[in-house]
Amino acid sequence: MLQPRIPVNPLPTGIPIPLNHPASAPAADVEPTAPAPAPVVPARAAVQLTPGSALALAAGGGAVVLVVGTVLVSMLLAVAITGVSVAVIAVVLRLLVRDMQKGR
Repeated sequence: MLQPRIPVNPLPTGIPIPLNHPASAPAADVEPTAPAPAPVVPARAAVQLTPGSALALAAGGGAVVLVVGTVLVSMLLAVAITGVSVAVIAVVLRLLVRDMQKGR
């Protein structure tokens, strides 16, 4: 009852076949069409690197590594500072609660 109904297309023509065929259109009116030929894709030219472009590519990659490293280190530092701050606040609150319980 709840099984998926997948249409069967023995010849992949690129034309979608509906799941439920309309009752008003008889099957004799549908003529099979020949599949369209696939377009020919030209071969891509090889990329040639000159010494200058290779140097620029290496410098750009190094700059990206430095920027990403700086961002990650700053995020780690922000998390560490936040953790230390929360720990200091917890110690101060604990001391305040202990002093309140002693009645000072």
